[in-house]
Amino acid sequence: MSKIPEDAAERRAIAPVICYPVETLPAPDLGLYRAARAGARKVAEWRVPPREASDFSVPAGQFFRISSIEGPQVGDLNLWNADDMTERFYSGKTRALHGTHLTEGHRLWSSFPALRPMATVVTDSLAWYGVDAFGGRVHDVIGTRCDPYTGNLLSGTQYHHCCHSNLTRAVADARGMTLEDAEPHVHDVLNVFMCTGFTRDTGQYFMKASPVRPGDHLEFFAEIDLLGALSACPGGDCGDRHSSDAAACHALLVEVFAPEDGALQGWVPPARNGYDRSHGR
Repeated sequence: MSKIPEDAAERRAIAPVICYPVETLPAPDLGLYRAARAGARKVAEWRVPPREASDFSVPAGQFFRISSIEGPQVGDLNLWNADDMTERFYSGKTRALHGTHLTEGHRLWSSFPALRPMATVVTDSLAWYGVDAFGGRVHDVIGTRCDPYTGNLLSGTQYHHCCHSNLTRAVADARGMTLEDAEPHVHDVLNVFMCTGFTRDTGQYFMKASPVRPGDHLEFFAEIDLLGALSACPGGDCGDRHSSDAAACHALLVEVFAPEDGALQGWVPPARNGYDRSHGR
């Protein structure tokens, strides 16, 4: 064990600094979005079966809602620019800007070089949950997605209905790709409804039973044309285990709503990031 230095307490007492202050970020106009949503009509829906994934599409300027409809269930969400799949949801940068868990007013940011809002959270029926006694919060951008590779590494399994594989099949079906071509497009997720945090003693990622119940929902405004894929995680409410058929699982519902003409007066899709990409050369 390393020797404790004499100034250990002084070093630990140094105050932290927020890495990315967000005061200069353009704030979403939630008032405009919510007013537009109030008069919107439902135009499409997809039912995501238990332990499966479904793809869906949302034009820019419309809303999409992910709902629990049958029982406690978490979902793993991937998003892409519908016209350019190299632009996709960047969970790491979203986490760096907004924190480990998302709620109303937070945005889902896209990958480099675009780095712009893809979607904005408009309504979160679980916003009341806050932070529990274990440090758990809902809707995380910490976890990567349950996957067959980690399952094989830890327990030698060949399980095919983890979220990574579910999303791979959904992308392949949506774009007419082989599984081999589709898999590289699957990326780190927004864990919708999942309750997670880090243990205080070891700093390990934990999950606990989600507080989600039928009728709970997370609703987004699509800032650009989106292709999405949502997996109904084999962990069910993730209160015990995942990457197996052991947990009780339930379907999720994705609905799309189109606002009335003129309801988004003055809104335009966000431009791609303004960095010149010269990288110092």
